[in-house]
Amino acid sequence: MKLLNTPLLHTFQFFLMTGILFIQFGFVETVFGVEPPVSNDVIYESRGRQDILDEYSPEGLQVIQITTSLKMTSHHLYPERHMFTPDSKRFIFHRMPAKGTSTGDYWICDIEDNFSVRQITDEREIRGMAVSPCGKWMYYCIEDTTQSPGSVLKLKRLSLEDYKRETIYILDGPIPGTNHKPSRLSLRSISSDGKRLCAQAFLGDGKTENAPFGILVFDIEKISLKLIFKGKFFNNMHLQYCRSLDPIRSHDILIQHNHNWIVDQKGERIKKINDEGCDLHVIRDDGANWRDIPIGRDGIILHHGHQQWRGRMGTVLTSVTNKANRRIGIFEGWPIATNQNTSHLGSGISGGRYNDLCRNAEHTSFDHFSVDISGMHVVARNERRFKGDDLTIYIGTITPGEYGYLKVQYLLNTKTDSSKRGWFRGQSDRPRPFFSHDASMAFFHSNLDGLSQIYMVTGYKFPE
Repeated sequence: MKLLNTPLLHTFQFFLMTGILFIQFGFVETVFGVEPPVSNDVIYESRGRQDILDEYSPEGLQVIQITTSLKMTSHHLYPERHMFTPDSKRFIFHRMPAKGTSTGDYWICDIEDNFSVRQITDEREIRGMAVSPCGKWMYYCIEDTTQSPGSVLKLKRLSLEDYKRETIYILDGPIPGTNHKPSRLSLRSISSDGKRLCAQAFLGDGKTENAPFGILVFDIEKISLKLIFKGKFFNNMHLQYCRSLDPIRSHDILIQHNHNWIVDQKGERIKKINDEGCDLHVIRDDGANWRDIPIGRDGIILHHGHQQWRGRMGTVLTSVTNKANRRIGIFEGWPIATNQNTSHLGSGISGGRYNDLCRNAEHTSFDHFSVDISGMHVVARNERRFKGDDLTIYIGTITPGEYGYLKVQYLLNTKTDSSKRGWFRGQSDRPRPFFSHDASMAFFHSNLDGLSQIYMVTGYKFPE
């Protein structure tokens, strides 16, 4: 169901500003109005942490522990998420009580204001977020899971100027043009022109095992929703819009395809059926122009499920394990057009191109990583250093040329206790580093003090 669309747009906007519009849609009663900020409290809790540096750290580094509360677990979102404002001054993170069952809320950190933090959402069942390329808005979804099958979905936007919130779309039935009632929604990415959002959703009826998942695209200008793709084994797609400013490439979405997991009637993974692992695809946001990333599915190279577009370029970086030599590294792949017979063949796709960026990076096993907007610099979590078990942070520069390689520089040991598995409490065993938009700062989290907390390191020089 579409809301706030022409020709009633101006009428609705008037009522939105006055906050007095009450509408009944089926079983959902919604008040469209501007909601006040969650809180006006600005909290200062950062402190310097030069003690985290070691004898291998280069000179000139500065480390700040941004969150320090022993009552709250704080952690970053996945590195490919749109969490930073384009001026590199603020970023979004996730925070939850150290004890209890709360799934937590989104908070924002203002770097220039001495790393101050404030809570910006308090709704239940938040499903993903994305900061707009202009830096004025944060979009996110709310899912009412009390309805089955399917859920009531709300698309909201939050002003990053005054932190007020408003609902701009509600779906209280099937996706327009289909019989599918979506659930388990996850808003994942926003297009580089700021006009479209993509989200993953489960399309099951609550009775069928291994039902399909789909890709939803919200048109922010038209305030509309479309299902552009559906298929089985797409339960963890990590959808990412290409960050290119090119009008054609800006419509491309990167997809992760997990071939080896069966989901139950609710869309939750229940059993692994093979060891083939996942592969990566690209699709246009109108459902056309299917392509593959020609890496993996050859019995030797296995994807980790951590991948990103290479900055604003049109290639994709992905972390993989080479089963032949047990090396973990980062590969670059070029999307290639495929069809029903040639898709899903990974490295075996005829004419496919890929490049091992870590072929000259000794003593590294890069898993979670992130690439800056230029596509030339990488920050990565290393699984081990000199055969140790510590989780360390490296930065790197990709050399020029079509088949460049990664020159790396060690930064620090996160001193994370990886024995404290944090899957449901912030994944605190997985530091997940990423850059600020201008790549002058790198961020990671660590449970060094018992709870997952957010850290920043700056003052580094990229390898030349």
